[in-house]
Amino acid sequence: MSPWRPCKRRDFIQKLRRLKFAGPYSGTRHQFMVFAQCRLALPSNPEYSVPQLRMMLNEVETIIKRKITAEEWNSL
Repeated sequence: MSPWRPCKRRDFIQKLRRLKFAGPYSGTRHQFMVFAQCRLALPSNPEYSVPQLRMMLNEVETIIKRKITAEEWNSL
């Protein structure tokens, strides 16, 4: 079984805040969060599936320049 689980949007935002992201701010089509000079768009669906979560976490890893393990993500 995969250690990755679907994530509610609200929980995803709280975990990003623990990783020092600011926001969410309103954009034209999506809300977004900011880390330094980088923006991460937040889809508006209420729950993110595992593939969608992994896709967004790949962007987060690029922005913060380090890997995030499933254990670290689940403990945030």
